[in-house]
Amino acid sequence: MDFWQRIEQPAQVLICGASRGIGLAMTTQLLERPEVAKVFALARQVQDSAELQQLARHHGPRLQLLPCDIRDEAALAELASQLREQISHLHLLLCSVGILHTDAAKAEKGLAQVDLAGLMASFQSNCFAPILLLKHLLPLLRGRHPCTVAMLSARVGSIGDNRLGGWYSYRASKAALNQLLHTASIELKRLNPQSCVLSLHPGTTDTELSRPFQANVAEDKLFSPEYAARCLLQQVAHHGPEQSGSFWAWDGQPIPW
Repeated sequence: MDFWQRIEQPAQVLICGASRGIGLAMTTQLLERPEVAKVFALARQVQDSAELQQLARHHGPRLQLLPCDIRDEAALAELASQLREQISHLHLLLCSVGILHTDAAKAEKGLAQVDLAGLMASFQSNCFAPILLLKHLLPLLRGRHPCTVAMLSARVGSIGDNRLGGWYSYRASKAALNQLLHTASIELKRLNPQSCVLSLHPGTTDTELSRPFQANVAEDKLFSPEYAARCLLQQVAHHGPEQSGSFWAWDGQPIPW
């Protein structure tokens, strides 16, 4: 029985990082499903997304745009308060937020390029912000209703699969996210036996994050955001409480920690 068969009422969904890339594609695809009652689309500049504005005009109240910087815990607390006024349960929480290279974060090739600013930037966006999002939305996940939390990790966050080295900050922040999600899955199972927490690897996707590093990627291994989103939503559908706390690739293959 997949996720959509397990839910007993139309789903309340929140997507963090909904304004572009995989998050935007997942928002679009979930709004096409009749099982979805409402999608809360969360991003820092959510109102500036022309694509989300167009979706809002088409889907009306089924899509609510929520501006929020999830690196700001006070903003997360306010977000959670707003949501609790509207819904009693959340059935699906998706987070596609992450950085590899910004003004501060770096895709380091060697130890000489590692610095505190880059480490902090990577961990803040790739690890701290997603787990704080989960913390503040936990009251909406408690209970006995089917719910899934799926956050984008990366294969390079696997310690067992690390054969090339490099990308110190990104690898470490994603490995830390995996540990936090695995730990959260244990707690959430006690609070809701029908919960499922997943770390998901989307494959190399044609987004701003990967564009500087696409030169050596085979054409058939570079995915569109739409394709990656479709594959990830299939993983969400196919995994349930028995697989909570696990790490999966876009194609359904397990990834070692």
